[in-house]
Amino acid sequence: MTSRRQPPMVSSMIRQDVSALRFVRALSPSLMALAAAAGMAGPAMAQGQSPAAPVIQPAPAQVGPPAAAQAAPIQDQRVTISRILVRGSQRIDQTTVLSYLPIQPGDTVDAAVLDVAVRTLTRTQLFADVQLGVQPNGDLVVEIVENPIINQVVFEGNGAVSEDKLREEVTLRPRGIYTRARIQEDVGKIVELYRLSGRISATVTPKIVQLDQNRVDVVFEIDEGPETGVRSITFLGNSAYSDSELREVMVTQESAWYRLFTTNDNYDPNRLDYDREQLRKFYTNRGYYDFRVLSAISELAPDDSAFGITLTVDEGDRYNFGEVDVVTENDRLNPDFLKLLLPISTGDLYESDKIESAVDALTFAAGSAGYAFVEIEPNYRANPETDTVDVTFNIREGQRVYVDRINVIGNTRTLDNVVRREMMLTEGDAFNRTLLERSRNNLRALGFFKEVTVEEARGTAADRSVVNVTVEEQPTGELSVGAGFSSVDSFVVNLGITERNFRGRGQNVVARVEWGSLRQQIDFRFTEPKFLGRDLRAGFDAFHSRYDLSEFSSYDYRSTGGGVRLSYPLNGYTLLSTRYFLKSDEIIVPQGYCNGGSGANALCDQVGSFLNSSAGYTLLVDRRNDPVRPTRGWTGTLRQDFAGIGGDVNYIKTEADVSAFWGITPDWVVTATASVGYIGGWGGDPIRINDRFFKGGNSFRGFETAGIGPRDLTPGTNNDALGGNFYAVSTVEMTVPNGLPEEYGIRTSLFADVGTLGVLDDRYTTTPSGVPNVYIVDELALRASAGVSIHWKSPMGPIRFDLSQIIGQEEYDKTETFRFSTSTQF
Repeated sequence: MTSRRQPPMVSSMIRQDVSALRFVRALSPSLMALAAAAGMAGPAMAQGQSPAAPVIQPAPAQVGPPAAAQAAPIQDQRVTISRILVRGSQRIDQTTVLSYLPIQPGDTVDAAVLDVAVRTLTRTQLFADVQLGVQPNGDLVVEIVENPIINQVVFEGNGAVSEDKLREEVTLRPRGIYTRARIQEDVGKIVELYRLSGRISATVTPKIVQLDQNRVDVVFEIDEGPETGVRSITFLGNSAYSDSELREVMVTQESAWYRLFTTNDNYDPNRLDYDREQLRKFYTNRGYYDFRVLSAISELAPDDSAFGITLTVDEGDRYNFGEVDVVTENDRLNPDFLKLLLPISTGDLYESDKIESAVDALTFAAGSAGYAFVEIEPNYRANPETDTVDVTFNIREGQRVYVDRINVIGNTRTLDNVVRREMMLTEGDAFNRTLLERSRNNLRALGFFKEVTVEEARGTAADRSVVNVTVEEQPTGELSVGAGFSSVDSFVVNLGITERNFRGRGQNVVARVEWGSLRQQIDFRFTEPKFLGRDLRAGFDAFHSRYDLSEFSSYDYRSTGGGVRLSYPLNGYTLLSTRYFLKSDEIIVPQGYCNGGSGANALCDQVGSFLNSSAGYTLLVDRRNDPVRPTRGWTGTLRQDFAGIGGDVNYIKTEADVSAFWGITPDWVVTATASVGYIGGWGGDPIRINDRFFKGGNSFRGFETAGIGPRDLTPGTNNDALGGNFYAVSTVEMTVPNGLPEEYGIRTSLFADVGTLGVLDDRYTTTPSGVPNVYIVDELALRASAGVSIHWKSPMGPIRFDLSQIIGQEEYDKTETFRFSTSTQF
């Protein structure tokens, strides 16, 4: 007999039925004589109905085995099978039918064996009808009726739920096999989908259209019914918190005309169960250890339009933490040390979240010691007479665990080795949860993935662990467009193309062309994150740019050049980057600007072309808890460049900045940033205007580009910005909730910027006779602004709006109150 490979589930069922078949054979006491030939003149089987004409009819509501799916009784006889004949097959090959049949020629069968065979074939879901019969000559006749093939799946009557969403929910597909069980299963899924969208009275009637060639159309007739809202939410038994405060805790909301973009005001029993848990967390996080929701009753209005929900609660007394202890079975885990890690102290107000935080801290500590699979069970003992809760953390740890295998899942574009090289654990290493968490942060910092999860599972042995790294790719290419409006009606547009994950190898490629009233630039950059297969980041840059600064400082600046870069980590959170750049800089002023005597020496002395050859380094320390959305920790940078390795320009430029993050709650995050910079010439060289610092625009909100700092106020000039050799800027920004659903992708923050810019070389602030030039203003006066920034992850890319109010300024500064920028990802 030819056999075929069965699907796993079918194979499992066949193995079970074959075992049953052998068991039946063992029970048979002896062979019986065959019946008289006259009584077995033909195969004993039920006759199937002839195919019906094409009609539309409801699919049966009940699911069960077909009535004709049975073996013909041969009473108590046992028969030896000589041949097996298959009849009725159209689409399915006969050898496939025989491969599922647990009977072969030469086998001895009886009624029980045939019954097992019928059930085996029926469970494949390939057949609508199965009949077995034995002829007098020992031929086994297998009569089958194949299940129809689905021609198309049609939805009728759906308006509130899109057809695409319905197709995602159902399992029936065109060219798939139709079965009664699957259609009833899909009916349940559709009804559940409507119930979750607030239409609990929705009904679904499945129908089939019989076609030729054993095909059917499946039609789901949907009666959506009305939306069922929530008329009111009432609480009974609450005294510590008002009804309105408790309603804020719940996800379910009372229906209101202004809630246009949410479905949380539709009645959903599952959501109500979740709300009960939210209420429990709310109370237990405020000391109410004994809190219970006694009942949650939902009453439908007479017109079936909305539910009224009544929740009865028992708040209980307010508790504090009593004795807190840690008990461990392993001497290598010091309980006294572990107790110091707990965020709980005796006498503190009882909070259930602190219990979860304590379990996480103990799990992390055990994982860092190499014990991946520990069971931490907190035991509670309430003392009603003192209103305290004693908590004991029992730690049961297994043996030391090693990494057996690392699986990378979900990387459809990024190569495996790009993910693996960011892992700080490799196969064979001792398991360490700290390194595992750091590996996750490394992957998130790449910016290639929308989501990154790193989980451990038990391996091939008790001391082996499998690490599963699951990633969800996100767009890494970016078509960037920036636009800005200022108080003097300036307008700038920037366009660039960036690919941060070139060919899925993690390489960064930037090919950018920018133009506008301020800047025209051609820029190409390439970065290899693992140069020579080592933990070195190498790259090169080539660029040509022109800055038309006539609106701000009466000159054009052109620069052409290139450079090379090399970076390597000093440890897990410190990165050292080195660079060398060679460029030709040219300063161009309007004809007659300097010859006529109106131009300032701070600008006119630099007219012409100069060669700049510089080398530098950047030292970065990153101690943030999350590289994308940090809520605690800090990061700092120190940058220095030394110009004068040949060329015409000599200076030393130093810049430093530091940022700190405090997460008050997940929605309230405070960020404080401070930056400072200074550039000084050597060998008697002054600092050229293109090498000085300029602040404003994105670097100091509320002021135009080059809007603050030293300026030439000579009458008849453009009040040119001259830049400065020194700056200090500080920013405090707080992310605040805006009341909008998280899926909108809109984040709001309040900011305050304060800083200064100044310190020109002495030769530029005095006249040739050494007298201070009254028209050159160079004051290290503080400027300040405050406002609101709105960040929106729109469908076409991230958009940022800045609304600013000036708090402190000099009268010659140039300000702007509104600015926006946008970029489109691909």
